[in-house]
Amino acid sequence: MAKTIMIANDVYEELKNIKMNRSFSELIREMVTSKDSKKGSGLKECIGIIKEDKEWKKNKKELDKEWKKWTKKYV
Repeated sequence: MAKTIMIANDVYEELKNIKMNRSFSELIREMVTSKDSKKGSGLKECIGIIKEDKEWKKNKKELDKEWKKWTKKYV
């Protein structure tokens, strides 16, 4: 099932320049699983490195409130 994601224009241009004849999905899959530092440094290794401490939970709660306001305004 396909999903829509939003990325900054500069990030899109970078991805577009390096994807060559591959699809964006193929490129991102390669970057996520690659251990090669030139191809994303194995992005999966970064998942979960932020500990869920009190400050993180407080920040997330505040961001969730703002996100709800934003989505109501622009949906």
